[in-house]
Amino acid sequence: MKSKTTLPVHGGLREGVNPHDIVHRYEKIPTKIHSTESDAVQAIADEVVAAIKNYENSGAEEKPFALGLTTGRSPVGLYRELAARYARGEVSFQRVAVYSLDEFYPITAKEQQSRNYRIHEDFINNIDIKPENVHLIDSHISKEELGDYCATYDKLASGVDLMIIGMGEQGQIGFNDVGSNAKSHTRLVQLTHNSRKIMSGLFFGEENTPKMGVTMGLATVLSAKRIILMAWGEDKADVVKAVVEGEATRAVPASLLQEHHNIEVYMDDNAASRLTRIETPWLVGLCDWTPKFVRKAVVWLCEKVEKPILKLTYEDYIENSLGELLEQHGPYDMININVFNDLQHTITGWPGGKPNADDSTRPVSSTPFPKRVVIFSPHPDDDVISMGGTFHRLVKQGHDVHVAYQTSGNVAVYDDVVLQNVDTARELGFGDRYEEVKAIIAGKEKGKPEPRALLDIKGAIRRAEARAACRSLGLDDRTNAHFLNLPFYETGGIKKGELSEKDIEIIIELLEKIQPHQVYVAGDLTDPHGTHRICTEAVLEAMERTKDQPWNKECHIWLYRGAWQEWNLGMVDMAVPLSPEEIVAKRHAIYRHLSQKDIVPFPGADKREFWQRAEDRTQNTARLYDALGMAEYQAIEVFVEMNW
Repeated sequence: MKSKTTLPVHGGLREGVNPHDIVHRYEKIPTKIHSTESDAVQAIADEVVAAIKNYENSGAEEKPFALGLTTGRSPVGLYRELAARYARGEVSFQRVAVYSLDEFYPITAKEQQSRNYRIHEDFINNIDIKPENVHLIDSHISKEELGDYCATYDKLASGVDLMIIGMGEQGQIGFNDVGSNAKSHTRLVQLTHNSRKIMSGLFFGEENTPKMGVTMGLATVLSAKRIILMAWGEDKADVVKAVVEGEATRAVPASLLQEHHNIEVYMDDNAASRLTRIETPWLVGLCDWTPKFVRKAVVWLCEKVEKPILKLTYEDYIENSLGELLEQHGPYDMININVFNDLQHTITGWPGGKPNADDSTRPVSSTPFPKRVVIFSPHPDDDVISMGGTFHRLVKQGHDVHVAYQTSGNVAVYDDVVLQNVDTARELGFGDRYEEVKAIIAGKEKGKPEPRALLDIKGAIRRAEARAACRSLGLDDRTNAHFLNLPFYETGGIKKGELSEKDIEIIIELLEKIQPHQVYVAGDLTDPHGTHRICTEAVLEAMERTKDQPWNKECHIWLYRGAWQEWNLGMVDMAVPLSPEEIVAKRHAIYRHLSQKDIVPFPGADKREFWQRAEDRTQNTARLYDALGMAEYQAIEVFVEMNW
């Protein structure tokens, strides 16, 4: 299913005017940017298939085409596409040999978390490759044999014809972490605490996560004849910029690939968003100056010179490469006024529209009133974490608000939280199942999906918490809270299934029942195979399939952000200020999600609780508006409208 999560593009470098060397002058590695991961995957698959066929036609009979493979989430879409092309008879892998980049140590190939298992599951089991041509790192051998094994594997994997790799958020290549040497070879490495923490979700806790790994070295990777480096999602934007435009440094291992003579980075728009030609294209060449693009440039200028909009001077524009903007839209003081008014008009205390008001400069129309609203929440707490204040405001202002919880969130509940809830029921006299549930927990097998009976209890805990949060914001949780339990999520493990027709049908059924005027959707543009992104794709596909229905033609889609990210003010279409009382109401709604409070199973490197992240994010947004010369608010939640 082709990705639909692309943001509106407003201006940028003028097509066909700027020479190639000017456009790419900041880039030290050749790059190819595609609008979505799906588009990039098609292009990479084309190259892989062409390389295999060219090799076959070259008459090189002595050995098969050597293909280096990465693991993780980055190659999942590519592996599915290559398997689909094999199924359609477009390519054969009979004369292809594959080599894996890394593996945990120790681990067996039968454990679902192993790289070996994943490559088989996602790719090898679905093509016609010969077993003798599958060379995956064996991580179930003794330490005594490991030195010789690594040397043998390194010799075998050196000089592959095509190496396909992804990278971590700090530029890790395989298990070549920060500080790795460009001359390193296949070896046993100790995984850093940060790497283990990031991967702990795969193993249901850091205590179960391996401490070691076997990895190709950077010298082994650099020996490949051709390298394709992939990066998808906004969470890779910073490291893409460092790798492509920064200095080659061991602090960012992937940046050392700048030394390679035949490498390209394939990325989607979101991963490319920090590159100079995307983020600040006026520093690169001639641009198309649309109103939103002008606002983006002026907001950037304000941050750079640390001035509010109305205090920007002619010299500020000239000294910061914005002379072309002055030529096309000047004088500078008129630009200041226009952008100030444009940004001011994003602010509204009426996210559902103000009845009987002039809405010509408001982000939301005054009619109809009240509106039917659906807030899609990927997990049972994203609604209140991301837009709890706007949620509260919509309810208070009389709109027919519905919340659709797309997944159960069951895997994000600790076992001891389950026992505490079961014990509470026992103490209240509602039945004693404590020992039964304790036995289910004790019977869990390491590395395997959790028992369905346990997942059902965890799902029930999350539903009860979500209902309590809805009630705290004044919503009828019995009629207006909908638990969709989309099938793609219900695998029992961290790795989720693919988006299916059943997922789409469930959402369509709800939309057709409510026929909303507004739909709020998670706009986190990180990993394309992450839960938030899949949930958003599901909603957009459902909207696409119902586009001919009358209600759909009048429906507006608003994208919100989660606890980790916020929209750039240059993109914002609606900003909802929150009073101190509304911040407290939002905080209390987040508190209702007790299983996620204090200790969260998969929190990443950020130690703050969700309510702290949410408040810091919205208060920082208010400070940014204030710094630009807008009114001073306690906090602001911001949204981008998706036009399609």
